[in-house]
Amino acid sequence: MIDRTRLTSLRAAEEERFVSLHPRSAQLSEQARGPLLAGVPMPWMTRWPGAFPLFFESASGARLVDVDGIEYVDLCLGDTGAMTGHGLPQVADAIAARARTGITTMLPSADAVWVGEELARRFGLPSWQLAMSATDANRFVLRFARHLTGRPRIAVFDWCYHGTVDETLAILDGDRVVPRPGAMGPQVDVAVTTAVVPFNDLEALDRRLAHGDVACLLMEPALTNIGIVLPDEGYLAGVREVTRRHDVLLVIDETHTLCAGPGGCTAAWGLEPDFVVVGKPIGGGIPCAAYGMSAEVAGRLLGPMVEAEVDVSGIGGTLTANALATAAIRATLSTCLREEDFAVAVPLAERFTDGVAGVIAEHGLDWHVQRLGCRAEYWFCPPPRDGAAAAAATDEELEAFLHLWCLNRGVLLTPFHNMALFSPHHSEADVDRHTEVFGAAIAALTSGT
Repeated sequence: MIDRTRLTSLRAAEEERFVSLHPRSAQLSEQARGPLLAGVPMPWMTRWPGAFPLFFESASGARLVDVDGIEYVDLCLGDTGAMTGHGLPQVADAIAARARTGITTMLPSADAVWVGEELARRFGLPSWQLAMSATDANRFVLRFARHLTGRPRIAVFDWCYHGTVDETLAILDGDRVVPRPGAMGPQVDVAVTTAVVPFNDLEALDRRLAHGDVACLLMEPALTNIGIVLPDEGYLAGVREVTRRHDVLLVIDETHTLCAGPGGCTAAWGLEPDFVVVGKPIGGGIPCAAYGMSAEVAGRLLGPMVEAEVDVSGIGGTLTANALATAAIRATLSTCLREEDFAVAVPLAERFTDGVAGVIAEHGLDWHVQRLGCRAEYWFCPPPRDGAAAAAATDEELEAFLHLWCLNRGVLLTPFHNMALFSPHHSEADVDRHTEVFGAAIAALTSGT
């Protein structure tokens, strides 16, 4: 029902509007092309809609202001990194106080003890370590898993996302494991390091783990970065049974799925992983992550952790678990991402879901919207059950238009997909603004008005 000629025309008009609205961002983008590769400090910043990246000036709560003075309802929230909201005063105060009394000493602080206890309370795993990013945390956990099992491979789901971990940048091409499209300079052949299976397919998982060469299954309890793909009823219980039967360690990556509640899907759905990884929002925006483990796993790792060679084990780093990061985590988790915070944010995501679904129904489109906790995302098709179907459903032209249309009207979505994330700082009016803007875009596409 989408007229592609009309879509192309509307997108061209939105591109012109974007350029006219953002002269200062255009100027900074041009200036950045010399000192910064591709004009940005990190590659995926080129993925935002528009002819050049939007440069921001400030962000507070659920609002972001760009260098041209335009304010946005921020439904991206740093792609989960600012799920707490931006510019938290309590985190700023903790960071300032810690910075004045020492940031990096290679010694633990009292804050680290509090953080470990709080993470254990939230997720139900007793022993924790800290990292600089969820990518690092995943890398460390994979090393632990191979060490504990003596097995060479790890398993992931097709079209998964676990940061920039080499072993996870793999997909299925038929029965073959191949590098994920876009993966640059793979370290080694992923077919050697990684087993890949489809999400929501227990039989495929069972067959692959039966080979006996997989140390651990690293998984999100619901796929997120390819769009929200929810597990079938009973699927996660089946995953736990299959992994235990094959002596494969289960690693749950909650970096995005923390949106399900204070202890992520692990607590909300009663999961029983051997390891949990969490990152991004737990430091209120300061780079940090953590990984926890069961008592049984911790007992097996205690010996290697106190050996003389642990500094060259491939685990940790000089700035990892620095006092600034642990102070930020304590300030964040003591005041944010609590039950009372999700009690505000989740209903907003439900309102968003209902609003988008209403627009879709009004225009008779076979589109759908998925929700996981305080995170929601719309699809231009029925909800996929696995990553390959989700990847095949991608419509880059339509996504780019909708993102640009929303941005030009003061609503910021996550650039890689059609995600909206909600914090306690958002309001029902923010949700309704998106519904209004989204509805106008669909009306323009379908009626030519």
